[in-house]
Amino acid sequence: MLADGVYALTAEGDPNIGAIEGEDFLVCFEALATPIAAERWLARLREYTDKPIRYLVLSHYHAVRVLGASAFGAETIVAHESTAALIAERGLQDWASEFARMPRLAESADSVPGLTWPTLTFADRLTIELGGDRGELVLAHHGRGHTEGDITAWLPRHRILFAGDLVEAQAALYTGDAFHREWATDTLDAVSQLRAEQLVGGRGAVSRGRAGVEAAIAQTRTFLQVMLAEVGAVQQRGGTLAEAFAATHAALVDDYGHWPIFEHCLPFDVSRLWDELSGIDRPVIWTAERDQEVWAQLQGA
Repeated sequence: MLADGVYALTAEGDPNIGAIEGEDFLVCFEALATPIAAERWLARLREYTDKPIRYLVLSHYHAVRVLGASAFGAETIVAHESTAALIAERGLQDWASEFARMPRLAESADSVPGLTWPTLTFADRLTIELGGDRGELVLAHHGRGHTEGDITAWLPRHRILFAGDLVEAQAALYTGDAFHREWATDTLDAVSQLRAEQLVGGRGAVSRGRAGVEAAIAQTRTFLQVMLAEVGAVQQRGGTLAEAFAATHAALVDDYGHWPIFEHCLPFDVSRLWDELSGIDRPVIWTAERDQEVWAQLQGA
């Protein structure tokens, strides 16, 4: 419990998830990969509150974050309008790709009834009044980052921020669908300007206190900046994607290599950034076949 009626379930390398109590309802943040996985979180949440779930907020579209949604029975599923468009464009491919990459998270994969579709979308900002003296929950899009449609959930009264995968605390980044240059600059600047005093990132422990929050944002920014520098330098000298991966791995491994998902994600990270710096603005759709090709090329598998 982060504050009265504010909850987070964190796991070292697995997706974090949260919930916020309104006066007579709940807002849940993230849905995990399958209904079975989500049901375990909900059982723990029900030890504290039996309020009905009115809103389920999806920070972005990745399968391991959203396909457990049916377990929540939420009245309304909220996401950014770009997230809804991404689900329509590449949701099925992403589902197959991510469940093949991370079978451990795809527990009881056959329990997923289908793609998760938002029922309420917005472009910039959406405020949920929590009722009574609980204040408000502000959902906001700060710019492109981890995906085109990332949103955060901000509790001004408590100065608690659920940041989704825009910020990772002591966990490496997955950037296979990212916009690295915007994420490392304007988007993280906007997140920092909220001046949160507690931050729940996409993975890792809760960051507490202003110094802890800024350290998590700085860790995320530095990871992106190092990637940009290393991949950019290899491209500028006419090198190869494999050389860019080797250089980036060498530059990051001492600081980030011992953290969850580093080795698993870096080939996909470098591949997307190589495309971005080559002028491909929107990420190429990942398929299970493309995953295997990139992994084999860059990890020598």
